[in-house]
Amino acid sequence: MGHRSLADQLRSWTDEQVSQLLTSRPDLTTPAPHDFSQLASRAAIRSSLARALDSLTRGELSVLDALVVAGQTTDAEIVSIVHAEEEYVVAALARLRALALAWDSPEGLRALTGVADCLVGGPEAGVSGLRPRTPDAPPPDVVARRIAELSDPARAMLDHVFAHGGEATAGAARRTVRPEDAASPAEELLSRDLLVPSRDDLLVVPGEVGLALRGGRTTTEPVDQPPEVASAERPARLTDGAAAGGAAEFCRRTDLLLEWWSTRPAAALRTGGLGVRELKAAAAHLQLSEPDAALVIETAATAGLIATRADADGNPVWVPTDEFDRWLDAEVADRWAILARAWLASTRLPGLVGGRAADDKPWNALTPELSSTLMPETRLMTLTALAEVPAGHALASGTGLPSLVARLAWLRPRRPRSRTDQVSWTVAEAAALGVTGLDALSPYGRALVAGNDPAPVLAPLLPEPVDHVLIQADLTAVAPGPLESGIARSLQLLADVESRGAATVYRFTARSVRRALDAGWTAAEVHAFLASASRTPVPQPLTYLVDDAVRTFGQVRVGAAESFIRSDDEAALAALLHHPKAATLGLRRIAPTVVVSTTPVDLLLIRLRDLGAAPVVEGPDGTVRVGRPDEVRARTPRARGPAHHDARHAVQVAAAVRSLRAGDAAARVRPAAAVSPAGALSALRDAIERRASVVIGFTDNQGVVGERVIDPISVEGGQLTAHDHTADDVRTFAVHRIQRVTPVR
Repeated sequence: MGHRSLADQLRSWTDEQVSQLLTSRPDLTTPAPHDFSQLASRAAIRSSLARALDSLTRGELSVLDALVVAGQTTDAEIVSIVHAEEEYVVAALARLRALALAWDSPEGLRALTGVADCLVGGPEAGVSGLRPRTPDAPPPDVVARRIAELSDPARAMLDHVFAHGGEATAGAARRTVRPEDAASPAEELLSRDLLVPSRDDLLVVPGEVGLALRGGRTTTEPVDQPPEVASAERPARLTDGAAAGGAAEFCRRTDLLLEWWSTRPAAALRTGGLGVRELKAAAAHLQLSEPDAALVIETAATAGLIATRADADGNPVWVPTDEFDRWLDAEVADRWAILARAWLASTRLPGLVGGRAADDKPWNALTPELSSTLMPETRLMTLTALAEVPAGHALASGTGLPSLVARLAWLRPRRPRSRTDQVSWTVAEAAALGVTGLDALSPYGRALVAGNDPAPVLAPLLPEPVDHVLIQADLTAVAPGPLESGIARSLQLLADVESRGAATVYRFTARSVRRALDAGWTAAEVHAFLASASRTPVPQPLTYLVDDAVRTFGQVRVGAAESFIRSDDEAALAALLHHPKAATLGLRRIAPTVVVSTTPVDLLLIRLRDLGAAPVVEGPDGTVRVGRPDEVRARTPRARGPAHHDARHAVQVAAAVRSLRAGDAAARVRPAAAVSPAGALSALRDAIERRASVVIGFTDNQGVVGERVIDPISVEGGQLTAHDHTADDVRTFAVHRIQRVTPVR
């Protein structure tokens, strides 16, 4: 037994079914509908239908298209005409009903009005290329007999027209002719209703004929078989190891970047993005390409580890947040889990950084416009498809990525146009983050996709952090594995990284040692750290290097005159005055041991260090002041992740269900005529679904109020298209002029 309208069917649903509909089609909840009539009306709006169709797979679209072709029918007939397994078709029909894209009328199952116009292929032909059956279509055996009776030329014409879009011009063919009087192949087809007249002097192949030509199916190929992802054997030991190494490296580079920005904030653009020069500097510091550096920056920002704040001059700069300090205290596996979750749910498009927009403006990292709401879905679907690749296998070289794109094209055939780029970006970004290794999804990547905590799965795959290095006589130190966080940060201050890999090599230089002294270390602290961190005795050359750096450290002292330079070594001052690169410092000797400068102290310190000196700041009382630069922090942005969005939408859905039940109860005691604009729209769309006549009260252009009995056809763009019984013609009415809508009894 069917329902009088879609609104009646929705009223019969349980609260759980209504909640599922509003969750699957979130646009229906904003604003909350007043009653089920308004909900049914809103579900039939073209924009809402398009969003719902965007979430369907190619197989589900094919089932819906078959329903449009068949018209009002039964589930059994749809099963018989769709080229798919019965279980798949039944499940697809259940989903179409749950999305309110199909409903059960008294005459049978039917697609929601407006679905045909939204399907791919235009208003008449759907995804299968078939048009709807004619209202009084003969049975399939009659259509098959008529086709069998055709002459060879007529059959060839029918096959040709059907293969090329199903449309043909009538030409000189007579529209009404009996089969025995047909004088041409076109008239032969017209006489048997195998071609029927359409708009603009066109002839079209009706849906029942198209079904017969395809053997009773809407498609020649099965619609329930998604493309397979091409894979090749690859040992899990290698892929897991490569993925874990990538995960640890991504965390290390994030740490390195944000530590650098702690003392050297990156200038922000007026638009809120990161300038090209700052991105290049970050890429050089991380020893990465600019696209890879953009991925690190964008992921850190999405995870809430960096944000903007004003510097001393009031200009916005990018600096780490308070959350960064808590992130540093976590284990490496937990750090990676935070970054990976943020990346998976992110709408950002770091793959576009370095390219140009349609207006030829460059895409900058962290620019607010560099995002797409479809990107989280693409990432999740791509990783889900990779999760279906058997263990011990990975994407095949050359064919793997195209097959992955084809798989997503089947899952979401209607969107987006940039799918190929988005899938390619996802695969590359997943490899950089360590979600995949050698194009195979890692075990902890599978946990991430499943919504579980990946940290416990990742932790055993990471090498144990070491608490020592091996210092060698050539002024290098070898870390035989990932160092503990505290030792790594101290060593990065005291030495320069020379090479990375399974073992990291650090090199000590006079400049690197002075860097530690500039940060406030004393000679005793440097010697103590080297002795405690090294498993081998500290070589004598390194001890001499440290002592020499300490001895020369502070020979030149900088103060404020604008600034002054003082040194007990007159020869050192003389060499500084005559240095070829010191001309821009504005130096002038006022005493054998004192030189004044027109350059500010903070800038003078940097320039003197560039010239090879090791200056320290002298206070007003003559004491030496040494200290590291203050680490700058910004407030952590408020979280607006998927969990927050889902919780908020769940509250909206619950409120909408309560509003629907209350509005439906109130509607029972209201008059039958719809007197509000929203009520008029609901009543008109309800009449369209039921193909029923209504009486409308409207005001014409002269301000005269009148009534018309009409059969509504469509409502789009504020205009009602309907068949006017009085004029016996199709007319349009401005919806805002309609005062009431009353069903015809």
